[in-house]
Amino acid sequence: MNKRQFFKTGILGIGALLVSSKLKALEYYPTKPGTKWAVVFSTWCGSSRDAGVWISEGMDGIADVFDVRENPDISKYKNIVIGGSIRSSKVSDEMQQFIANNKSELRGKVRGLFAVCGNMMQPPTNEQTNSLIDNHLAKLCGVENVPSKVFLGRVTYGLMDESSRQMLQGFNMPEYDNLKRAECMAFGKEIKSSV
Repeated sequence: MNKRQFFKTGILGIGALLVSSKLKALEYYPTKPGTKWAVVFSTWCGSSRDAGVWISEGMDGIADVFDVRENPDISKYKNIVIGGSIRSSKVSDEMQQFIANNKSELRGKVRGLFAVCGNMMQPPTNEQTNSLIDNHLAKLCGVENVPSKVFLGRVTYGLMDESSRQMLQGFNMPEYDNLKRAECMAFGKEIKSSV
């Protein structure tokens, strides 16, 4: 490669990087154009991320799906589903802060709530729904009587922070995956049909 070609290639490469940084970020989850729905989740090990994507799939892909750590702008959405992984009977601090910071934007828009928890690998009961949704997430969002669901989650040690991994391994907790795509999709259909 001669010197002139080297410089041309370098300038084109730098130009491509500058242009691409101004373009819209990639959309990782399939959605339909002009959607007015969003699913906002918080997660530690990816269970709630998958639940959020599958809930959107159950709604025929009409919802954009956001990790709360992205701090999404929800002002353009008319319908919002909120959910997250549970530790110590609460959603993450990031989710709690997001809800507090967006209280006015969420008012009248929350159409569904979900929680994902290990629940000692036992099926969730009405007690978990009352504790995790009705008395926690619904109160944070200021809503009542919207579709809600508690899903069993999973433990993947490779995705956990060190202290959580050590704690669960100390209890001889095996890795497991009890999150069911079909249950999440059915919940998405329930939410969509309720509006």
